[in-house]
Formats: sequence, C-alpha cells, structure tokens
Amino acid sequence: MKPVIALVGRPNVGKSTLFNRLTKSRDAIVADYAGLTRDRHYGTGKQDGREYICIDTGGFEPTVDTGIVKEMAKQTLQAIAESDVVIFVVDAREGISAQDYDIAKLLRRLGKPSLLVANKAEGMQSGVQLSEFYELGLGEVLAVSAAHGQGVRSLMDLAFEALNLPEFAEDEAPADNTTIRLAVAGRPNVGKSTLINVWLGEERLVAFDMPGTTRDAITVPFVKDEQKYELIDTAGLRRRGKVFEAIEKFSVVKTLQAIESANVVVLLIDAMQGVTDQDAHIAGFIVESGRAVVVAINKWDAVDQYQRELVMRSVEQRLPFLKFASVFTMSATKRQGLGPVWKAIAQAHTSATRKMPTPQLTRILEEAVQFQQPKRSGIFRPKMRYAHQGGMNPPVVVVHGNSLEHVTEAYKRYLEGRIRQAFDLTGTPLRVEMKTSDNPYSGKS
Repeated sequence: MKPVIALVGRPNVGKSTLFNRLTKSRDAIVADYAGLTRDRHYGTGKQDGREYICIDTGGFEPTVDTGIVKEMAKQTLQAIAESDVVIFVVDAREGISAQDYDIAKLLRRLGKPSLLVANKAEGMQSGVQLSEFYELGLGEVLAVSAAHGQGVRSLMDLAFEALNLPEFAEDEAPADNTTIRLAVAGRPNVGKSTLINVWLGEERLVAFDMPGTTRDAITVPFVKDEQKYELIDTAGLRRRGKVFEAIEKFSVVKTLQAIESANVVVLLIDAMQGVTDQDAHIAGFIVESGRAVVVAINKWDAVDQYQRELVMRSVEQRLPFLKFASVFTMSATKRQGLGPVWKAIAQAHTSATRKMPTPQLTRILEEAVQFQQPKRSGIFRPKMRYAHQGGMNPPVVVVHGNSLEHVTEAYKRYLEGRIRQAFDLTGTPLRVEMKTSDNPYSGKS
C-alpha cells in the first residue's frame, strides 16, 4: 500500500504549488489568489524508489460553518482522515494567523502524525524568523520553498520517517491498462459534481448551488461491476465572452485537456435550460477530439411535460452531429435514470475500442460499392480496392484505391453508416480516410 500524505493549511499558503512539486506535475491550478483550490486533488509521487499518494486540499477554515467554505472544510477533513501523515503548510512571510491556531488545535486533537512546514521561506533565516511558528505546538518547523524546490526533499525524508517506512518500498505491481477514463463535461451548474458524488456514494467533490464551484479537473478512481474507472469532474465551460477571470481561463484549459485525455465523455445538459449554443460548442469539441460520448439530460424531475418536449426537440435540432450517441434523461439528486447511463458508457467504450478485421471491412466496402458507386469526377470514377482499421478511440477506417481524392463527403458518410451498422458502433465518432495508391508510371515516358 502506498502511504497517503495530505497537504492542509489556510488559503493561499502554497499548498497546490507544493503538490505540483511533490507529484512532479502541473495538475493543480496555481495562481496568486486565495481559495483557488476547492476539491480534494490526488496525485502520485516518488522519491528514492518510494512511492506515495499526495492529496491537495482547499484552504481550511475550520471555524466557518456556512457557504462553500464549509463544503471545502468537509473535503479537507476527509483528506486528513484518509492520510497517513499530514503536512501542515503555513506562510513564512505573512507569519502566524488565527486560522493557523485553529488548524493546529484540530490536528493536535486528531492525533494524526503531522509535519509543520513554513513555505515561501526562500532567502530567510530559519532560526529567528520562523520561531513564532513553534507556538502552534506541532514540533519542529521545516522551512521550504515549493516554488523553488528548496527543502522539499528533506520534507519527504521526514514524512517517510514519521511513517516508519522501509528504505525501499517500490510497488512492483504491473500497471493496469484496463482503466476507463470517464469525464463529465457541460456548462456551469448543470450538476457534474453532484452526479459524480452520487456515483461514488459520498461527498467526494464540492457540490454547491453556485456556477463555477469546480475550478480544476479532479480525477477520482472508481470501480463498478469489476471495471476500473477514473472519473474526471471538469470545470463548467461558458461562452468565451463570459470568461473574465484568469483563473477561469486556466479552468477552461484543464477541462479541454481532460476531454482530450478521456476515453468516454458524459455530456451533461440542464433540462431546465435546454440545449444552448455552449452545449453545442462543447459537443463539437468532444467530436473533434474523437471521444466516445453519452448525452445525459439532468434535472429531468424539475421540468413539466411541455419543457421536456422542448428539450428533446432542441437536442435533435442543435446536436444533429451527435446522432450516433445515446441520449438519456436522469436526475442526479433523485438517483433516477443512472443505470441506463452506465450501460451506455460501457457500450460507447466497447464501440470506441472495437477491433475490425481487414477481411470483414473489405467485404463491407465491396457490398457498399455494389449497392451504390461513388460519383464520377470527369472521366474518372474512384475505385476502392480494400479497407483496414487505422486506429481506435476513435475508430479509423482507411480505404485504399485509385482516384480516391474525388470521393465526396456525402459518400464518406454513406460508408460510415454501413460500417456503423455492421459493427454496431454506438456512442463513438467514426473516421473514414481515403488513401490513393501511387502510380508507379507517373513521370515516366
């Protein structure tokens, strides 16, 4: 088992910067802005062959019991409960604060092994300037600079000592390549975090009735029916003209990266608002990225029959390029309609990774050409010889022959329909590419 290390502290002390340093990644959004991180963010790190799991948490204010700060505090308390050792991060330049006293008091009461770290200590003398932090009653104060990497290695050595780990505890288990990366995308406040919390059966993500609550792409491991998943909660995407804060721009980048790295994307739509232009833009990006997709209309219990008819009509009119995707209605808060969504997710992943043998593809191609030949281009008619699979997720079919540059887009869609029907490809884009054979006599007299 890999040890778990939780980073806690008040807002804007550099926890996410330290998290990125420990995990050697840029997974956590970092900016000079208090309260940026809100959910628990997990990552893996390794030092001297010893692996560990690191948890980044939002700014901890244990005495505030209202609003989104209360929800963030719940996430931090859960991270502390899951951890083997807690790294309490304070700001070496701002000095001690009332919130630091509250957090230290909580850690002493819980009795969890804790390390006190004074971040942003570059260029400071650790003796006199950091002496005030001993008032917190958590023992030695370790001066580090997460931004510059100073003292981080010594910090991890102390963390491993607190855990009494062996000198070398490398995990020799083989990597599991069967995990499905499942992203939930949509506009702000459509219920993405609520849906993932319902799937997990716990309040793993901060779900609050305020658009923009989620700012980072949070990955959560999950197992259903013996299949491993990585659930990715993304920040809501709004129209470009509505994105003002630099932090929100970073969130948009993280969301787009999460969609591109996923195997399947659940596009969540708000039944109370119907399909908007932004929903269509998000759907278009999913298709361009080649991701398998399932459309889920949330908050179905909150609308009447007339609104339901309008929503279904808007799906047909605004998302005609998603005809290959399954559309479901559901209510995350009422736990209604979740079963069919899971079945569609599994089917979409199966379709996206389906193997299509060359002989079968070539036979389908010949039957399609016999039924309807491609249009002539001048005196030439494109001649298709054989087809083979050129990739998966999304499936790519490469057709070889002569004069294929003249094949129209309409005929490509016709071939796509024949291939979809033959292999039962539901929920995934399909790309048909034409490759014209070179003429060996070209340029010779």
